[in-house]
Amino acid sequence: MIPPTLPFDCGLAAPPAVCSLALLSTILWGLTPVVVKYALSRGGTPLQAAVVIVSVDAAVLWVVTTVLHGPAAVLQFSARAVGLFALAGAMGTAVGRLVVYSGIDRLGASINTAGVSTRPLFAVVIGAVVLGERVGQLTLVGAAVLTVGLVVLSLSKGGDVRGWQRRDLLFPLSAAALYAAANAVRRTGLDAAGTSALPAVTVNETAAVLVILGYVLVRGRTDELAAPRETYALFALVGVLTATGMVSLFTALEHPAGRLVVVDPLVAAAPLFTTAFAAVLLSDVERVTRGVVAGALVVVAGAAFVTLG
Repeated sequence: MIPPTLPFDCGLAAPPAVCSLALLSTILWGLTPVVVKYALSRGGTPLQAAVVIVSVDAAVLWVVTTVLHGPAAVLQFSARAVGLFALAGAMGTAVGRLVVYSGIDRLGASINTAGVSTRPLFAVVIGAVVLGERVGQLTLVGAAVLTVGLVVLSLSKGGDVRGWQRRDLLFPLSAAALYAAANAVRRTGLDAAGTSALPAVTVNETAAVLVILGYVLVRGRTDELAAPRETYALFALVGVLTATGMVSLFTALEHPAGRLVVVDPLVAAAPLFTTAFAAVLLSDVERVTRGVVAGALVVVAGAAFVTLG
């Protein structure tokens, strides 16, 4: 199997601190889908994963936000900003994560994570259609490369050992679109609030918890929370790792040299780490073929082109 490689030499573009923080987020977010898949294979459910992971994630972020920014950090937002962050949480975190975990359950961690990495393409489409932003030639090249990567993944004969249908790729692609839309809404809220991203994301995750719990209660799906105790511990671990990755990412972006064009391509390399972790840790439930590795590499390259374009 090809070892994970990054799309460019970060050391030439940013200080070691920025590279290290971004790389930590990449590794953690590369590992979490593998832990989720392992828990799902042990009797967990996607809905249970969403409830536990987002709840733990929000709790950790509240603690970190309080320590770093003070207990009143989230009270400074206007009603409009809170509404935007809550909307982003409902779309990207609540619905988006539930779709992601369903995709991991069907496709496997490696293929689903590669599919979700098409998010920059959806972000560009939203920017062009909604905000009238210009689409450069490098972005168009990236879009073509991403398409090739998805085709390679669909033909890879890897992923979940139970097999999957090509239409199941709609799960990660839908999640990518939701994440991109939520990021656009969140960015609008940050522009209006003019504050650090961490308190905003704390509000975002809190709203997501409320949406997910409300959905469980209104739809009467509490039976899907009846799962082995082991899976709750695993999903809680994912929540801690996810929150740690977020804090690391925001710390990198808030560094004076933490440019988005440096950090985002690094984070987009997460599928390479997911593929490596899956090959080692999920050999009994997931096939990591050469096609999966090749597809992940092509998708990461395409995402980097789109981001840099």
